[in-house]
Amino acid sequence: MQAILASVAILATEETEAGAARLVLPVFEELIAGIIAFSIVFVAVWKFAWPRMNDLIAARQKAITGQLQEAEATKIEAQGILDAYKAQVAGAKAEGNEIVEAARAQAETVKAGLIEKAEADAAGIVAKAREEAASEKARAMSEARQEVANLSIDLAEKVVGNSLDRDAQKTLVEDYLAELDGMST
Repeated sequence: MQAILASVAILATEETEAGAARLVLPVFEELIAGIIAFSIVFVAVWKFAWPRMNDLIAARQKAITGQLQEAEATKIEAQGILDAYKAQVAGAKAEGNEIVEAARAQAETVKAGLIEKAEADAAGIVAKAREEAASEKARAMSEARQEVANLSIDLAEKVVGNSLDRDAQKTLVEDYLAELDGMST
């Protein structure tokens, strides 16, 4: 029995090795048909599909290159617009500063004018007040002279007892008062 089992095992091993070789290596006719089919497909792809795929790839590369160039041009244009905007903003700031400085200068000029006018008005008021005071003083002095002259004459009449020449006495008193004024100034 052992001999039978051993011979069955040997036969199984031989059959497995031959079957395995058949599974890996195709039949010669199938191998030739496969090579011919592959060659036909390869030639058809190489002749018709490959140039078309190259054209599509070239067109895609060209489109991408164009888009990149367009994007670069747009970027440069945007940078130019940004620079122009920044220049306008800087110009507007400078112009605003100039306007503010001009307004300050004008305000200082107006302020100086108002101060000068106020000082001139004050000087005018002081001068007018001095003139009024001087004229009031002159009027008061004149009235005081009149009163002193009248009082002096009245007093002299009472002392002498009879009537004096009022006009002559008045002239005499006024001359005396004028002489006193001349000494005081």
